[in-house]
Amino acid sequence: MTMMYSRFKVQSSKLFSGFIVGLLPLFILLGISGYLFAAGMTAIRLLEKAEVEKDKIRLGEIARIKCEDPELAKELRAIVIGKAPLPGRTRQIDEQYIRLRLKQNAIDLSQISLHVPRKVEVFRGFVEISKEKIKKIVLDFIHQKIPWNRSRVRVKDVRVNRNVILPKGKITYEVILPKNTDFLGTIPLSVIFRVNRHFQKRVWATVSIEMLAEVVITRRPLRRYQLITEDDIRLQKMDLAELPSNIITSCEEVLGKRTKSAINANVVLRSDLVELPPLVRRGDVVLMIAESDGLKITALGEVRERGRRGERIRVVNLDSKREIYARVLDSKTVKVDF
Repeated sequence: MTMMYSRFKVQSSKLFSGFIVGLLPLFILLGISGYLFAAGMTAIRLLEKAEVEKDKIRLGEIARIKCEDPELAKELRAIVIGKAPLPGRTRQIDEQYIRLRLKQNAIDLSQISLHVPRKVEVFRGFVEISKEKIKKIVLDFIHQKIPWNRSRVRVKDVRVNRNVILPKGKITYEVILPKNTDFLGTIPLSVIFRVNRHFQKRVWATVSIEMLAEVVITRRPLRRYQLITEDDIRLQKMDLAELPSNIITSCEEVLGKRTKSAINANVVLRSDLVELPPLVRRGDVVLMIAESDGLKITALGEVRERGRRGERIRVVNLDSKREIYARVLDSKTVKVDF
């Protein structure tokens, strides 16, 4: 009885061992098949935090992609997930949105092993241009463009209202001046920033420019119609930005002229305050000269109105009594222009 039980135990053990040996190939086959299936899967692992530089978020910038098919991998990396945040800002993306964008791009999610954190935070890279940097840009531009002698010019102030935040890339700028700028006083201008040739920001600035020049000033009060002499005037350096455009900067421009009205002392002379004194007055008798093709004719005439050198006035020919126009040459002579 004992021998029969032992024999049966040995045979059962052999049968179990044979059963295990028979299943072993099947286990191996299933393992290889599972490995091959796992190896054929495309894995996409989203990063918790990622930085982008352009205005669109692409999958390849925010995820690690493992794929045996190079074309599929390239296609996946190029998928646009959405619009990037503004430079210096962040945007959060969840798994549901990622899956939606993959489906919209005809990606079979059953063939994708997708790993997404609870939230994906996307940050837009940026470059900050400080106000001091913008001031230097403006100052360099003014020094290059200003038409005055640099030794006579002083930039008193440059004002910029803010820093500028730009996306990363090739940054260029352009300074824009108003038309017909005279580079005197306070000048408004703008600085346009471009990144990779695309417009990004416009910043406004103001520049205060002082231009020192000698101007003619009265030494003492002058009467109406008083002839101006060297003793009546002096030169003084002043900021042209604070003066009208018709100020006189040379003594030679006023010597021999007269005042149109009474002028106080220490007044900056302007062209509208002085005039040449008339050389002829109404009733004066002058010599009239007419020349043409080598022929010269003279006659006496009576002046009908006062006139300064170079002015055209009415004159009556004393012989013919005919009134004509002539140009004043001096206090005794006028010339008839044909």
